[in-house]
Amino acid sequence: MKCIKNGKVILTDSIVDKAVLYDEKIIGLVDECDVPAEAEVIDAEGSYVMPGLVDVHIHGYLNEDASDGKPEGIRKMAQGVVKNGVTAFLPTTMTVSIPEIEAALDIVRSIQEESKTWKGAYLAGVNAEGPFINANKKGAQAEEHIKNPDADWVIKNSDIIKLVTIAPETEGGYDAIKKIRENSDVRVSVGHTDATYEQAMKAFECGADHVTHLFNAQTALHHRKPGVVGAGMSADVYAELICDTFHIHTGLFELVAKCKGDKFLLITDCTRAGGMPDGEYSLGGQPIFVKGIQCLLEDGTIAGSVLKLNEAVKNVAEHTSLPLWEVVAAASLNPANSIGMGDTKGSITVGKDADLVIADKDFNIKKTIIQGDIRYEA
Repeated sequence: MKCIKNGKVILTDSIVDKAVLYDEKIIGLVDECDVPAEAEVIDAEGSYVMPGLVDVHIHGYLNEDASDGKPEGIRKMAQGVVKNGVTAFLPTTMTVSIPEIEAALDIVRSIQEESKTWKGAYLAGVNAEGPFINANKKGAQAEEHIKNPDADWVIKNSDIIKLVTIAPETEGGYDAIKKIRENSDVRVSVGHTDATYEQAMKAFECGADHVTHLFNAQTALHHRKPGVVGAGMSADVYAELICDTFHIHTGLFELVAKCKGDKFLLITDCTRAGGMPDGEYSLGGQPIFVKGIQCLLEDGTIAGSVLKLNEAVKNVAEHTSLPLWEVVAAASLNPANSIGMGDTKGSITVGKDADLVIADKDFNIKKTIIQGDIRYEA
């Protein structure tokens, strides 16, 4: 048995001064005077003890990209993000060619089992952000590889794809959403889309239950044309937000969080430039230019981020009046629930995996623990 004591434990509805007992799973929370003498103890020294963070939308990190289809690249990403408190993530592909996407899927398949015990975050599956998007809202994605939605292809790869982005207004979009949801556990996200409010709501009726990076690469909120943003804010669906303070004005953080409640998701949408110095990198075969928190194409189009998920938590905590447990849930329990993993991940709950993070008051990560094993120490 192991124990973390002397920490401020962030639960789903409160912060408590308790000791966390665990092995591979969470055993319980007890007063420190009740910690068993035989327990192997970690002293949190007054820091936060949080559930492991779950990033459901991350393209790359440390100059590696999920679409590269390199096992060593995925391993490097996993070893990098674990330092940011991420215990599980979805390597996210882009609108590249189908053979390139399939190669990336095969790589994640081949090393997913290994990821349960390696010194990095667990590979929970893949997020396929493309190629089933609208060219009018392609953002930083390559137009030549855009395809009409193909439900059969998604279903064929549903063993590894957890989430797929579809522009529902494109040819066959609604039928594809229905077929995917009726024949697999893959969740469908509305994104990179020129859909109207009405079309987005129809997509949700067909089974889509996410919006890909709310506000970005979709129809805007207008008082006579609410667009995808209006639909995503009002419908009972998950909404991703890139809270790097560049993609989204900080004044919107609390508004979106209060609209979405437990459907509010913090993501990074991080590119291979994450964790790297300023300079030129690539995204989906296109050059991107990084300066500070900004990632841009040559024409100025926003092209992903260099955000770390623990930084997203800090940004939302600093710029809202939300209770800290709700902010943390947006980067842990909510994303875990959004991909059907909330029964084992995302909160410090008896019986769940012992995926735990010790972080200081600024959310710098001191330790990351996955299924009871320390995978990172500062």
